[in-house]
Amino acid sequence: MIWQPQPGPQTSFVTSKVFEVIYGGARGGGKTDAALGDFAMHARDCGAAARGLLVRRTRTALEPTIERARQIYWPEDAVWVESRSCFTWPSGAVLYFRFLDRDADADLYQGHAYTRVYVEEMTQFPDARAINKLKATLRSAHGAPVGFRATCNPGGVGHNWVKARYIDPGANVIVTENFTNPFDGGKLSLSRVFIPARLADNPKLMANDPDYVARLQLSGSKELVRAWLEGDWNVIEGAFFDKWSARNIITPFKMPPFWLRFRSLDWGFAAPFSVGWWAVPSDAWPTANGPIPRGAMIRYREWYGQGRRAGEGLRLTAEEVGAGIAEREYGEKVIYGVADPSIFNQDGGPSIGERLRRMALPFRRGDNTRVGRAGALSGWDQMRSRINGGEAGPMLYVFDTCRDFIRTVPVLQHDPARPEDLDTASEDHIADETRYACLSRPLPAPPPPEPAPPPEWDWDRLRREDPHTNRWNWKTM
Repeated sequence: MIWQPQPGPQTSFVTSKVFEVIYGGARGGGKTDAALGDFAMHARDCGAAARGLLVRRTRTALEPTIERARQIYWPEDAVWVESRSCFTWPSGAVLYFRFLDRDADADLYQGHAYTRVYVEEMTQFPDARAINKLKATLRSAHGAPVGFRATCNPGGVGHNWVKARYIDPGANVIVTENFTNPFDGGKLSLSRVFIPARLADNPKLMANDPDYVARLQLSGSKELVRAWLEGDWNVIEGAFFDKWSARNIITPFKMPPFWLRFRSLDWGFAAPFSVGWWAVPSDAWPTANGPIPRGAMIRYREWYGQGRRAGEGLRLTAEEVGAGIAEREYGEKVIYGVADPSIFNQDGGPSIGERLRRMALPFRRGDNTRVGRAGALSGWDQMRSRINGGEAGPMLYVFDTCRDFIRTVPVLQHDPARPEDLDTASEDHIADETRYACLSRPLPAPPPPEPAPPPEWDWDRLRREDPHTNRWNWKTM
């Protein structure tokens, strides 16, 4: 049978005229079928002008997609060409299947021309840079409509940037981004939309495989299952800071001027930089969210230097960043600053740290310990211990106005190759800066566990079983 979309979100996906259409949320929502079926309909409409590229992160992940494509495209008389890894139609339409094992592989497509680009499981990409390069290949010399299409689930290393760009504006909300034509000064615009899909939107799967939901529920924690079934982008499964909760977020309040205040910095030029301002209560302090323990750290302000796109920095000089810091803390008494050790490296001139010091913004070298420091809590352990806290409450709080901290830190994941460390491919700039802050005021390592008490000997039984114990042993008296 010729493929046709199911009513609901799948139909909305294949009929949308918006340039960027993102489809997904829950597992089993028919995302792969929607992407493959969309190109089948595009090939019917545009014939030889239809040229598509479907991308997944790994070759292994690509194999089931190719197998499903065989089933959908066989009635279309499309032929799989193994040597070119593509399907070709009798009309001349073609759809290539590729994988991007490294983000740099996207550079290989410079000069290509496609009318459709599909990215499967977009949250497996740490940022948008590789995907943006693929978007630059969308053009048609024959006037065929071009478009970017992607599918995704919550979670993964790219959860943050996908959620911020596509999910947060709202379901089925068309967002228009305006540009200026550099040749004539005219106005240009491109639109994007997120179409959510849930398992209930795929009745064919539910009818053909009624046990699918039961198997999902056996596959992970209740949070992960909820994310899979409901497409909930606020569920944090497998988070590096797994005890982060709403109690770490507090409403801003006026802090006493005598509290110690300091700042922390993670430098970035082409990549984002992050500056955080911290206050430390000298005694327990009552707030609307509950008491804050003495010695806790409160993040009351932040400056996240990110450009228009995720992963891109503002490309500011040390002097420009210093001026921004001085402006933001004008009138405050900031006792010290702690920063990424790399700012003290010299490369043919004064270091970034020295240039900031000349602006009366001294920083000291931050402890860059991440994991495995014997005899003390390591960098991530310090941060995790402060987030977790104890009976008196957490030892790290964030004002709810620090939106970039709240957006990025709670969803950070473990490094698959080194579980005790953070996945550095994710948006970890604020986490690094917070780690420097925590290590500048380290919590003591927990005391070692008490040794187990010696066993209580039954001397009467020993005497009965071994007459030698009746003898006096002055060495053990």
